[in-house]
Amino acid sequence: MNTAQWKIPIGIEDFEKLRKEGYYYVDKTEMIAKLLRKTGD
Repeated sequence: MNTAQWKIPIGIEDFEKLRKEGYYYVDKTEMIAKLLRKTGD
């Protein structure tokens, strides 16, 4: 899939809708956890 076909979920907060309607989603949970650990130094 090229980037021109990605559906970006701007303003959509409903995860079920993201999945059902084929929006592009990136889980950044681990990245946020690492950032929080790093800034705590």
